[in-house]
Amino acid sequence: MTGAITIGWTIAFITMLILAFIPGILPVRERGWIWTCAIGIGMGLFGLWYVPILQRRRAAIVARLAQASDSGKDSLDSGSKTVSSTDTPGRSTRS
Repeated sequence: MTGAITIGWTIAFITMLILAFIPGILPVRERGWIWTCAIGIGMGLFGLWYVPILQRRRAAIVARLAQASDSGKDSLDSGSKTVSSTDTPGRSTRS
């Protein structure tokens, strides 16, 4: 998706440059759109670079949490069915 949008900004940028060099087509006050297209291209390229890095980091965090969860599950489970008073506030464990 980011690549398609970046290509769109690139097409708009080239179109605006062509229109800027044809006398009388693009008024001087409207030439700010050229910079808008350039910024869109820059942000798109940044997104294409950054999103894979972000996805790799998130996948590494999820893998690390899953590994910690699997190793911690065996050591924390004592097999007791008793409910602690801290688990159920307001109720006593004595009947």
